[in-house]
Amino acid sequence: MYRRYILPRVIDWACSQPKGELQREKVIPMARGQVLEVGIGSGMNLAFYDPSMVERLTGIDPMDRLWARKKADLSKLGFDVIYIKDSAERIPFDNDSFHTVVSTSTLCSIKNIGEALREMHRVLKPEGRLLFSEHGRAPDRSIAQRQNLLNPVWKRIGGGCNLNRDIPGLLREAGFSLDGMTEGYQEGWRPVSYHFWGWAVKSERPGS
Repeated sequence: MYRRYILPRVIDWACSQPKGELQREKVIPMARGQVLEVGIGSGMNLAFYDPSMVERLTGIDPMDRLWARKKADLSKLGFDVIYIKDSAERIPFDNDSFHTVVSTSTLCSIKNIGEALREMHRVLKPEGRLLFSEHGRAPDRSIAQRQNLLNPVWKRIGGGCNLNRDIPGLLREAGFSLDGMTEGYQEGWRPVSYHFWGWAVKSERPGS
């Protein structure tokens, strides 16, 4: 009952907070060409895409009840939008299919995050970009310890959301270079307010 009816509303509410919109506004307008948004949810990012830059947007998310809550009028966006109910661990597209892959407030909750990031790497064109805005493990020891302590309970009530994932480390392990990343605390509760945002590209070798 909680996961089916209550959790989609909780996620939608959490992602619609003003500080989240400010973060999305920093990265989403950089999307171009054929775009894949992983964890599209209820389409919170749709208003921030530049229609002069985007050819088509494909959104993938396992929770179709979230997508059903979308408020955007797709016919007025200026680009085609396709929704696919599926998991990021098995993106149903060929290698090098997208100019841009987008992930906002998503990497915290994917169960097999390593496999999902390798899939994003696989479908991204060699010259493409992964755009991201994610919360994760804080660099301050005291905050990181609180994240570790709270994570089991937080994950249970937050639909699998993890407070303490090493986002930069996970991206590098999957084969991304983080030359375009910025990080820092945002306004709000410290255990969930350390963010990483910007862009990543395919590196010459995983872990670099």
